[in-house]
Amino acid sequence: MRVLTVILALAITASSLVGCSKGNEINGRSLRTANRSVNYIKNRLPVEKRIEFEVSYWSVRDDKKTKQALLDAIDGKTPEQLIELGKEIFIKRKNAGLELYAKYNNWEEMIADYAEQRKDAGSGSAERRNGSILYKL
Repeated sequence: MRVLTVILALAITASSLVGCSKGNEINGRSLRTANRSVNYIKNRLPVEKRIEFEVSYWSVRDDKKTKQALLDAIDGKTPEQLIELGKEIFIKRKNAGLELYAKYNNWEEMIADYAEQRKDAGSGSAERRNGSILYKL
């Protein structure tokens, strides 16, 4: 009986570790789970990475034309991978000559501008919804 208790405790511990290992990845099973995991991850990122992560997510979301394409693009992505995807979209849009991106020399400059917008959020430069700030991309 004692051996069974030890095996059960080890199994519970192992399953907990396996379950927690994906806590830093976006769950793209559905749009609802994706939004939940994006919010969960965003709230646990260092402040300096949150804006980059949020802008990247909305860039990918805007870039993908269907819900399934979005879910396929973000499923299993870590914050770093999503930010890299956001940078790729930035470069693609800048090279396409989109006016909004033409004013920025690079990704870092755009993120710095959005960080400044976030500081000024109380003055109405960005729209607030459910505790998040939405930027026009």
